[in-house]
Amino acid sequence: MPNSYYTYMMTNQSNTTLYVGVTNDISRRALEHIEGCGATFTSRYKINKLIYFERYTEITDAIKREKQLKGWRREKKEILIMQMNPLWKDLLQDDS
Repeated sequence: MPNSYYTYMMTNQSNTTLYVGVTNDISRRALEHIEGCGATFTSRYKINKLIYFERYTEITDAIKREKQLKGWRREKKEILIMQMNPLWKDLLQDDS
């Protein structure tokens, strides 16, 4: 089975702040953000919902995409999120 790497976006409960990251274990990393471990930014802004992700087999591709997304304006990120997750549901909690 090939390796999986993820570029992801998370937000806070009111969807006012977006965080873009990269990981090889999306569930673990999202939970670390929710528990306040890791990035200071996510603790400060109470980032607690996984709202978007893309899977890659090469870490270099995931990092390249992360850098690209970090350079985007919020409006462009919102359009991308809406394509996958129009209700901005927490993808860790969503059973549908």
